[in-house]
Amino acid sequence: MQILPGIVIVGKALWIKKLKILVVADLHIGYEEALAEEGYLLPRTMFKEMSKELKELLEKLKPNLVVINGDLKHEFGQISKQEWFETNTILDMILERSKVVLIKGNHDTILEPIARRKNLEIKDFYIVDGICILHGHKIFIDKEIYDKKIKILIIGHEHPAISIREGLRKETYKCFLLGRWKDKKLIVMPSFFTLYEGSDIKKEELLSPYLNEKSIKNFEVFVVADKIYRFGKVKDIR
Repeated sequence: MQILPGIVIVGKALWIKKLKILVVADLHIGYEEALAEEGYLLPRTMFKEMSKELKELLEKLKPNLVVINGDLKHEFGQISKQEWFETNTILDMILERSKVVLIKGNHDTILEPIARRKNLEIKDFYIVDGICILHGHKIFIDKEIYDKKIKILIIGHEHPAISIREGLRKETYKCFLLGRWKDKKLIVMPSFFTLYEGSDIKKEELLSPYLNEKSIKNFEVFVVADKIYRFGKVKDIR
């Protein structure tokens, strides 16, 4: 489904069709290990499922470029052996098929050693063809982003999800959001990792400074389920 002309939702990712750019956000590699250290005993399936889903997208779409839009890894502190292995595995899988751009997220405090090993540059944002891709955890003062030539912003960070009620049953789904920030269209991406759906945008405090309780009511919701469903505006969803 097109969220904007030429920008297609594919699973939990975005496909910029003309440029053959695949955008994924918030992989949070190492999240399972962090939970295990806190005493949560969960089956270690997230990395395997995420790798499989990403590989399928790469083989189907054959992108020229993959933009990882922040929070490639989860832990703020030192890089564990498991994180080294899993981040290298993911990056090698992508680099075998495509170029990679790493956008710095708020969790990417020590991403540099991994990037250096793969000879990758870490960017605060990536601008191409009137689109600016940035993580969304802070407002940059760089004049490039405010240029009138930039018509679309794509952010992650928020991990948007929405709860939908059907009778007595209520389900929470990952979702994309489409709205505006100042004079630009704003797309908010869901997290790519599978362990939880995300933050319910109707109930939980918003994380990104690009969003606020007033403006988000007019954002359109695109639910990620067995296919992509356009659900209308946030304010109309009960």
